[in-house]
Amino acid sequence: MSADFDAVLVLSFGGPDKPADVRPFLENVTRGRGVPPERLDEVAEHYYHFGGVSPINALNRDLIASLEAELARSGIDLPVYFGNRNWHPMIEDTLARIHSDGHRRVLVFPTSAWGGYSGCRQYDEDIARALDSLGPDADSMVLRKLPHFWNHPAMTAACADAIRAALGRLPEDERDDVRLIFTAHSIPDSADKAAGPPEDGGRLYSKQVAQASRLAAAAAGFDVFDQVWQSRSGPPQIPWLDPDICDHLEDVAAQGVPSVIVCPIGFVSDHLEVLWDLDNEGKDKADELGLTYERAATVGTDPRFISMIVSLISEQLAGEVPFRPGMTENGSPCAQGCCAPVRRPA
Repeated sequence: MSADFDAVLVLSFGGPDKPADVRPFLENVTRGRGVPPERLDEVAEHYYHFGGVSPINALNRDLIASLEAELARSGIDLPVYFGNRNWHPMIEDTLARIHSDGHRRVLVFPTSAWGGYSGCRQYDEDIARALDSLGPDADSMVLRKLPHFWNHPAMTAACADAIRAALGRLPEDERDDVRLIFTAHSIPDSADKAAGPPEDGGRLYSKQVAQASRLAAAAAGFDVFDQVWQSRSGPPQIPWLDPDICDHLEDVAAQGVPSVIVCPIGFVSDHLEVLWDLDNEGKDKADELGLTYERAATVGTDPRFISMIVSLISEQLAGEVPFRPGMTENGSPCAQGCCAPVRRPA
């Protein structure tokens, strides 16, 4: 294989590793958004509920260990680095280390499958910011972000198996009437309208989530499913994508459905928003409503998901590949005006 690229960077969101990290981490996440201190205090309690530690960094290190092993099995000799947007290891520090280690052409795997500002364009901004931090040394670097993978067959297959495993955990007499519900992170409606090239009408993110849900449901053998949202954090007067998962559980129970499978298709690992919003609040709401509740696993380190990452890397190493959504270099957006940030009211 071509040695054109000489390193891999797994780029993620970040999360606190100890209670003292929680508030500084949340301030990083919300900087410039005018989020009131009392809202940060409320969200901080979610982290303190789990000991003040987010599982996301450990989960990403598990993913990296699996990726390193699969690269070795595939005969690909590339070091894998880890950087974050909002907490240590910060991408700026990681890129400085990559440069110091002598690497100049880096493939970047973002732990978001989606288009839109937060899921795609903001990762380009992270890359551009990290390059700026290198100063003149940035001129020698190429960081190519790998494409969106929300509809990759390996991801669909891993989600489908997780759904079938959840189905198998339900009482046999409830399996025929179970309701399959997919969730993803809600975003402001205005941000969804701005997601994607303007000439395509926007809403790239919600369209991708809907199609990914259809693919996974079909692969798992479900003709009927619901697709809802979770983890909204904005003021109530600002419209976000809905319905919310807990509100939707009330509607499902009112319809006489006995059991639900909730698949967090919008997340690649069981980080805090999955644990809090689904395993805590969602499960409590289901218990209150008398619903039997099973949460499907995220793709995590499923061998097919790890092999998918290796295949995305391999096709780049093999030579020039056609542009696909999400592929960018050195933080330049894939298209003018695509997934521009939306100014939030103070």
